[in-house]
Amino acid sequence: MQLDDCFEIGYILKPHGLNGAVNILLDVDDPKKYKKMESVIVRIGNNLIPFFISSLKINGKKGILQLEDVSTKEDAEELKSCPLLLPLDLLPKLDKNQFYYHEVIGYKVVDHTRGSLGIIENVFTGGNQDLISMKYMDKEVLIPVTDALVGRADHEKMEVYVRLPEGLLEIYLGD
Repeated sequence: MQLDDCFEIGYILKPHGLNGAVNILLDVDDPKKYKKMESVIVRIGNNLIPFFISSLKINGKKGILQLEDVSTKEDAEELKSCPLLLPLDLLPKLDKNQFYYHEVIGYKVVDHTRGSLGIIENVFTGGNQDLISMKYMDKEVLIPVTDALVGRADHEKMEVYVRLPEGLLEIYLGD
């Protein structure tokens, strides 16, 4: 399995107790959907290591995870800050017009007044705001991902529909 075949659900915070359990943070919309996981992939450096789950308790976005073959505090310490992943085929299904970021790379951006603008090259996550990156007139333009600006995706046409505020494109076109 390759990294491109997976999606990140969170990461390991630190060891919990002496028996190899770890505190985790689930960076997902609905952590309860992951309560019954039987296994998880841990990214250690550039390696993807699958683990069976012995136990998992979730409280809000945090949890306590016990992995098989991780039985000491020292073993757990080696997993500190490692991302937790699952295969893409386990992504929860979305409504027809919704999308996951990885799905829309290469989609056309269509504005409600300007029409076709450019192709999505990347989606940056983290910090306070997720951003769609597209090329427009040979310049990189970043579009904040908010309900007010970014609408639905048409997967058949490979288009994402936006309502850009007046002046956003011009900011990027100035010298």
